[in-house]
Amino acid sequence: MQVNRWKRNLITALSLAMLAGCGAKNEGESAKSGPEKHENHGGTEFSFVYQGSGPFNVITTTGMIHDIAHNVGGAHVRSQALMGAGVDPHLYKATPGDIQKLSNANLILYNGLHLEGKMADILEKMSERKPSVAVASGLKEDELLKPDSTTSFSDPHIWFDVSKWMKAAQTTRDAFKRFDPPHAADYDKNAAAYLKKLTELDAYARRQLATVPKARRVLVTAHDAFKYFGRAYDVEVQGLQGISTASDVSVRDVQRIVQLLTARKIKAVFVETSVSKRSIEAVVQGCGAKGHDVKIGGSLYSDAMGQAGTPTGTYDGMVRHNVDTIVKALK
Repeated sequence: MQVNRWKRNLITALSLAMLAGCGAKNEGESAKSGPEKHENHGGTEFSFVYQGSGPFNVITTTGMIHDIAHNVGGAHVRSQALMGAGVDPHLYKATPGDIQKLSNANLILYNGLHLEGKMADILEKMSERKPSVAVASGLKEDELLKPDSTTSFSDPHIWFDVSKWMKAAQTTRDAFKRFDPPHAADYDKNAAAYLKKLTELDAYARRQLATVPKARRVLVTAHDAFKYFGRAYDVEVQGLQGISTASDVSVRDVQRIVQLLTARKIKAVFVETSVSKRSIEAVVQGCGAKGHDVKIGGSLYSDAMGQAGTPTGTYDGMVRHNVDTIVKALK
């Protein structure tokens, strides 16, 4: 265990050393910024101004943030996500290739709220060199959920409430307008179209989930990623793990969920594309041992979207897939 920890620390140190050695050179080659370089890490109060020609490079951590950048930025932005389909952002560690991409970016977008916990040092270092914006920074404290009374950290899974993700889109729009003022009107126009689409998506989720009888509207998943979803759309949510997949599933956790499912005759549970399904399979087996037949109702996209170029490779498609899968299994 100590050896593994030593290796992790060494990799982080080498990554930060790489940033110090190549960041300034790559930034100068890929973008020109104004002389002032004040950054409020995690927010959008920065004085960098893009002075290059053509689209600027945006690196996002997750696919959901890339979807915002792509739609709001339009032709003025080249966006790329570090984390692809099936990748767990809680456990993700930046590779040397990622360090290079971040160094070459003109602007960085990440979720914040400790979602990218293992990238915290790298993101902090990057914020000293270029605009680095937490898209969750536009939400007020009273809009965020706390996992429980024992932690001060907020739940980072804000994209599961479409209305909250709309605020992340607005934060991104404002960041683009600050960074590239000549195209501010285009960012406003693109954002308006995107927000209209998300308003329709929010209404769709609300309408469809309301067709499931309240007593059966219980969502059981591998980890506790869907609390915002539950609050927004009146769904009871139960997760085996906490909000981070870095925690372990215990026998007691499995027994707790088995007891809930058998007592209330809930007929389906769900696996997640970015989380191992072993713990959910243990729940299904435990229910069977108690004489209650529970099926796996389908696979949900939680911390990552689907493959690029597919319907679930977009935020709209991901949410619609989740809603339709839940409704079909629980009705």
